[in-house]
Amino acid sequence: MSAVTEERPKAPGRWAAPPRPVWEEAPSQAGLAGKGIVLAGACLAVLFPLWIVIVTSLSSKQTITEAGGLVVVPKGITFIAYQELLSGGQVTRASIVSLCVTLVGTLFSMTVSVLAAYGLSRIGSVGHRWMLMALLATMFFGAGLIPTYLLVQSLGLTDTYLALILPSAISVFNILVLRAFFMGISQELIDSARIDGAGDWWILWKIVIPLSRAVIAVITLFYAVGYWSAWFNASIYLSDQDMMPLQNVMIQLVQKQEPPVGLGQAIKTGQLSGLAVQMAVMVMALLPVAILSPFVQRHFKKGMLTGAVKG
Repeated sequence: MSAVTEERPKAPGRWAAPPRPVWEEAPSQAGLAGKGIVLAGACLAVLFPLWIVIVTSLSSKQTITEAGGLVVVPKGITFIAYQELLSGGQVTRASIVSLCVTLVGTLFSMTVSVLAAYGLSRIGSVGHRWMLMALLATMFFGAGLIPTYLLVQSLGLTDTYLALILPSAISVFNILVLRAFFMGISQELIDSARIDGAGDWWILWKIVIPLSRAVIAVITLFYAVGYWSAWFNASIYLSDQDMMPLQNVMIQLVQKQEPPVGLGQAIKTGQLSGLAVQMAVMVMALLPVAILSPFVQRHFKKGMLTGAVKG
């Protein structure tokens, strides 16, 4: 007779897969609706103030007076504030100054940062460790405002446009991000180029920079926004009002209630609303960044995360 072996029943749930965490579960319809409402509210909180600024800058003095200040619902559009600002007065000159400082400063900063990052990314380069330590020390210890001002003054840079560029030309953080990205480039690729007789300049220009377009685009945007938005250097190093960049003119107009040169009479006679001029200057200050950002937005994730992870 053959013995019949009965299987012992398994304990319930003994071999069952453990339950998944809550955040890995598929969202419910209520959850999706809640996320949509939160995102819509966040977008509204960002765009609504911008809408008010733009609409007020395009409103006539009568519309602003009827609204009692900032305009939410437009009643006709007029470009008189922009026409007056761009008619060749102080705002036009300040916009040109800001644009030139941004272009020249960004080019200079990116050139120095890329060269420094490439040199520090080569482990066998002479003194790279000590230079890296010296750069890192500047992130934690600074000379202070007074020694910096005395240095700029002793170099004869006060009341010059170089004072708007050189004191803040280099960001150690940006150099470290570039260095981390350069170190992630395949060493075999660089070694093969050296075997073919390529030098460091050729490797940097033909291999490293083309492979680093994403991070270079991001760092370029960082420098450009920094130069365009800078106002502190001009406030302490410049005394000539004709040399002031756009941000300093906006501070004079919004905070100190001082109309730009050439517009004071138009505001006093009632031809132009001072509030519309303030909003128009704000729009002009925000416009270049708003135009430039979408073109490099797709590089942010790749440029920043790759450099951070590989570093």
